[in-house]
Amino acid sequence: MTIEDVSEGDAFGLGEEPDGPRSDSRQDEAVVELAAFFELHRDKVFFSRQIEVAYEGQWFHWITNRALRELIATGLIRDEMRLIEGNRKVHLMWHRSNRYYRRDAARLVQIVEEYSDPNIGGALGLQGEALVLEGFARRQFVMMGRNTQEFGPVRWRRTEHDLDFIFERDGTAYGVEVKNTLGYMPHDELLIKIEMCEELGVRPVFAARMLPKSWVKEVVDAGGFALIMKYQLYPWAHRDLARRVRDELGLPVDAPRALQDGTMDRFMRWHRPNV
Repeated sequence: MTIEDVSEGDAFGLGEEPDGPRSDSRQDEAVVELAAFFELHRDKVFFSRQIEVAYEGQWFHWITNRALRELIATGLIRDEMRLIEGNRKVHLMWHRSNRYYRRDAARLVQIVEEYSDPNIGGALGLQGEALVLEGFARRQFVMMGRNTQEFGPVRWRRTEHDLDFIFERDGTAYGVEVKNTLGYMPHDELLIKIEMCEELGVRPVFAARMLPKSWVKEVVDAGGFALIMKYQLYPWAHRDLARRVRDELGLPVDAPRALQDGTMDRFMRWHRPNV
């Protein structure tokens, strides 16, 4: 579990180690750069997921997370856990010189509370699945199963997990898992879904906003494909909230009516040699 916002987890404190390797040579680099970031934004308040996503092009989320822990331990960053509606928590942090952080903190908590509402979270999950379903349907894939543990005569029995979809075209079947979240999916779940696909005789496909490159390699090595969407996809009815989350928090969210053609084009270029 990471220090993160409340949209994708339970309580977010510093008591547990984040996912990922227990050490990384790039953590020192992250500490230096994040220290400079907080020096540059002395009058701002942030939360961990916001910073992890902002720097995910440079470091895995868990590296940023541990660097933030280190900066909190040194005293450069001050932090505070706020309780919000539903007995959930959000972890705030700001530069130690910011004595007037309370107004910014209150505004940040307000929008986090709004977009992390369980009803919004449920809508995001359904929207991700709906857009992926429509995207595969437009490319003439046939849905062979939904929320399923079986394909043909084979059934997965080792755990309670299931696959969001099984699609088939040109004699090739794909087990598709959709993760419309800002944070990474749990790594152990990714590995289980890969094992499921192998046992069911389908190729694993992960339609996710983002995955670490090392996890993408694991998917590719298993004969699968990582369909990286880069944005968390909001329902069209929540486009105003998506705009505020994007503009005020700098998070990669969007409210498209459909997946971009380029997203499915990438998958089709990979699919054709499999036929």
